[in-house]
Amino acid sequence: MAVVQRGVPPSLSAKVTGSFAYLTIRDRLPTILTKVIDTIHRNKSKFFEEHGEEGINAEKQAIALLSKLRNELLTDKPVIELTDGLEDADSWNEYLQRQQRLQGDQEPVSWFTSPWLYVECYMYRRIQEAVSLNPPISNFDVFNEGKTQSFYESQKAVMTLCTFLEDIQKNAEKLSPDRLSEDFNKLLQISLWGNKCDLSISAGQDNSQKISPIDALASLQPFILVNDSGMVWSSLMSSQRAGESVDRVDIVLDNAGFELVTDLVLADFLVSSGLVRKIYFHGKSFPWFVSDVTANDFHWTVRQTMAANHKWMSKRGFQWQNYLKVGAWSYHDHPFWTQPHEFCDMAADAPDLYSRLQQADLVLFKGDLNYRKLTGDRAWDHTVEFSTALQGFQPAPLCSLRTLKANVQVGLQPGRGEKLTSRDPTWMTNGKYAVIQFYSPKPV
Repeated sequence: MAVVQRGVPPSLSAKVTGSFAYLTIRDRLPTILTKVIDTIHRNKSKFFEEHGEEGINAEKQAIALLSKLRNELLTDKPVIELTDGLEDADSWNEYLQRQQRLQGDQEPVSWFTSPWLYVECYMYRRIQEAVSLNPPISNFDVFNEGKTQSFYESQKAVMTLCTFLEDIQKNAEKLSPDRLSEDFNKLLQISLWGNKCDLSISAGQDNSQKISPIDALASLQPFILVNDSGMVWSSLMSSQRAGESVDRVDIVLDNAGFELVTDLVLADFLVSSGLVRKIYFHGKSFPWFVSDVTANDFHWTVRQTMAANHKWMSKRGFQWQNYLKVGAWSYHDHPFWTQPHEFCDMAADAPDLYSRLQQADLVLFKGDLNYRKLTGDRAWDHTVEFSTALQGFQPAPLCSLRTLKANVQVGLQPGRGEKLTSRDPTWMTNGKYAVIQFYSPKPV
């Protein structure tokens, strides 16, 4: 059993049969692995065209490694060390030893007995290992098809959003502070609900945005369980110095496709309205959790938006490219984002990243996995304060924008969780509910 600090609940795991963690590891993760194997196999002829017999051999070897991984998962085998020698392999192997020390000698670290957050992250790292061990296909993104499809199938919603931003910008000079705040709140909520489009929760099934994100806002309002958007706005306002723009907002990205577009539109608004000088985007350094943003996804999305056959969408794409060119926007990745650590470990395990975040005036954390890492993916009581669940992680004022897809949620009013459970037993995992949850180490 894991040893935890006094007052800190244990990590969620698949030990409880029937729990969401258990069902994820038993059903959803093997489904994702099967789809990955199928994707590699379907690209066999492409590998042959590009690399000849070497490509075919790489495809076979990668599939063999992934089939072995799937079998290990299904039969609850011990978690094993990575062997690919990539720059983060030692860190992963050290983390495995750390987990073993926490569990003690009674049982090995395994899929159904160890923290869900750890083994789920580990599965995606093992997918990366299977591909990276097999050049010449070592740069193949096994999740790329789903991410590009999600973008294309959300085109109407993207056009609507770009048109909405164009209308805001046409009237930018006439905007009162109240109207500016109102537009910010709308775009913050659009970015929040963009998080519904998560391919890892749907095990890769189509999850694109089909309806107007703006028209849907009013009907979605009652499903925001914690709405600290006013505090987020106040934090931005208090960071302004003598009427100057806020220096920097960081956005820790989640999904590619429509969600990424909602994040880019929010970032565009912050810069074009003069509220913020620079936006730092943080993404993943390799394909992760089916639909998470990599550098390739980020730049591909900007290029696709530029190439769109729609006036305002194309205009936004060229504007985004210009922001990147002049340095108003920049994309960053770091190995820590594709590791299993709780964020309270960041200062010790990735001090360079922690000090980078300390330079931001506000950090927006998108999505469910970031929320799980912010709170340690632990069995907190729903009424525990968000600040408590962060366990000392406070690099800068921060806000989690998350639709609920895992059974951890803090910061609710007493009785709210019980009321929700009686009305909708799957409220923590069905993606219908959301939070805009803010914490600042300094008074706002």
